[in-house]
Amino acid sequence: MLEHVPHWLGSALKGLRAGAGKLAIAQSDLGAFEALHLASPAFANGARMPERFTADGDGLSPPLFWTGVPEGTERLALIVEDPDAPAPQPLVHALVWNLPPHDGELREGAIRPDGAGGAGGSDVGRNSFLGEGWLPPDPPTGHGAHHYAFQLFALGPGPDAGDTPGRGAVLKAMAGRVLAAGLLTGTYSRGEEAMAGPAVGVASV
Repeated sequence: MLEHVPHWLGSALKGLRAGAGKLAIAQSDLGAFEALHLASPAFANGARMPERFTADGDGLSPPLFWTGVPEGTERLALIVEDPDAPAPQPLVHALVWNLPPHDGELREGAIRPDGAGGAGGSDVGRNSFLGEGWLPPDPPTGHGAHHYAFQLFALGPGPDAGDTPGRGAVLKAMAGRVLAAGLLTGTYSRGEEAMAGPAVGVASV
């Protein structure tokens, strides 16, 4: 959709960004927490995401894996946001609630619409376009590099966020119960000189 934004308009909007301080992981009401390791075999932290995971390619969600989930974790939650979106709040690209409470992985293309989710299983929530599943990166042409923040939260006991939750419901349900969190950032841009980052090695989990 945003590939049709003219380069001059994208360049004019470069200064308009939501800001990293509005990412879910930066919210003060989540409390203090430890770090866990979140990575992808498809791109290194801070590197450019391969095109197949974006609106210019197949639009699949990238593979992810994580380690270091602490004892006492009841569930995991994944939120993927773009703080460089020209909007008041970061653009939500994916939300997965109620992932199993241990070290694990999501395979390539795993973040798909699932209706109301399964009983006792993870639930794919709503992105900023109010749809379920992975919203592929689609930055305005000439707007500069966008940073896609993959944020994984290990949560202690507490309320459920409901079926097909949105960002607000998940943040409310996470308040004060985050035991650990991990952050992985991938970048993507259009109309800019792009250097492809190296892929990281696949870890067994």
